[in-house]
Formats: sequence, structure tokens, C-alpha cells
Amino acid sequence: MPHIEFNTHISGSFNRELQDLRNAVLVMGGEIEQQLLNTLKAMQFNDASLAEKVVLNDVKINGLEIEIDQECLRILATRNPTASDLRLVVTVSKTITDIERMGDEIERVAKLITKGTFQIDEQIKLNTIALGEEIVKMMQKTFDAYARQDVSAALKVYEHDTIIDAKYQHILLLLKERIQQDLTYLDQWLDIMSALRALERIGDRCKNLCEYIIYLAGGQDVRHTNAKKIQKKIKALILA
Repeated sequence: MPHIEFNTHISGSFNRELQDLRNAVLVMGGEIEQQLLNTLKAMQFNDASLAEKVVLNDVKINGLEIEIDQECLRILATRNPTASDLRLVVTVSKTITDIERMGDEIERVAKLITKGTFQIDEQIKLNTIALGEEIVKMMQKTFDAYARQDVSAALKVYEHDTIIDAKYQHILLLLKERIQQDLTYLDQWLDIMSALRALERIGDRCKNLCEYIIYLAGGQDVRHTNAKKIQKKIKALILA
């Protein structure tokens, strides 16, 4: 299976720079995973203080994006990267943008927790936490596939999004029932709907990262491609 080697350059320092760049993405990924875990914990225990910490910590995620992006620009300007190196740098730049946007979605949910939004309905809260836990699994598998440059694993993560969508739609139906029964808490229901959309978009960002993994491994651009066509391209990569 095609993958990038980091020991193929005459310059040992360049090898280390590329490896460090890739590792920096994993560090940022670990931070974003912890942000989501803390958000779900805050939701479960109605912990406004923990939710506020999540909101404040988003600055750290933003800082990591800037730091890694600046390193990408420095490498492009000073190292004259080959095609495979260029794919790595481009992939890293796109990946950190998506991770930062995951952070924005998590921050949005955390802010709603500080308002006590999820305290009005235990069933919907528990279903939302279950959705979030599935997204955590998807996120973990995404970064694992990225670390190993495993396109087969990336496809499995990509397909996992159907589970996310099903849970999302189920909670939307519950919300619709609540709204039809009682408009007293309409503002809170709409806030919960906003939080659900934010969580669902994190799953979409994970799919984006899987597309970048496939591009990094073999130069195949699979954006705007359905899962079946992606699977065919992955099989071709594995046999290459």
C-alpha cells in the first residue's frame, strides 16, 4: 500500500521536520478528542464549570492550527518539497483546518451546556450523549487511520457516518414530538437542535479527514465521491 517514508531525504533534518509535522496533527487531534469528551461529561453531569473550561480551551486549538500552518508555509518556502512531500504538507494544512472547525462545533455545544439547555429533558440528553460517544469513536478511528496511513481503515470510518446520521435523525424525531406536545421550551428545543447539528458536522469533518488520508496515501482525490466509488479506488491503491 502506498505511504510516505520519512527517511528518504538526504537531509536528516528534513525527515524529522516532516515527521514532526505529521505528529503535530495527532497532538492536535488528541486535544480535540479531549475537548469533546469533556463536553459530553459536562452534559451528563450538568457541569457548567467544565463546559466553560471547554469554551476557554478552544483558544489552544486555534493556536495549534496557526502554529502548524506556519510550519507548513515554512517547509513550502524553504524545502522545495517533492510531490509526495507536497501531498503531506497540503494534507496537514487541510486537516488542521477541519480539526479547528471541529473545535468550533464543540465550543458551540459547550456554550449551550453553560446555559443549562440540556436539563429540560433527560431522554434527549442521554440520546445526545450517545450520539456524541459515537462521534468520539469515529474521531479516534480517524486519527488512528491517519497515524497508520491506513486507507482501508479510513473507508470504514467513512462508512461509520451512517450510524451517526441514524442517531441524529432519531433525536430529531424526538425533538419534533416534544415541540408538537409543548411549545413552552421552544427556545431550548431549538438550542438542542443547534447542538445536534454541531455534533453531526463533527462526523462530517471526520469524513473529510478520511478523504485526506486516501489522498495522502496514493494521491487519489475522492472529495465529492460516494462510498462505493471510494472503495473501488482504495482497492486499486491496495493492489498498487
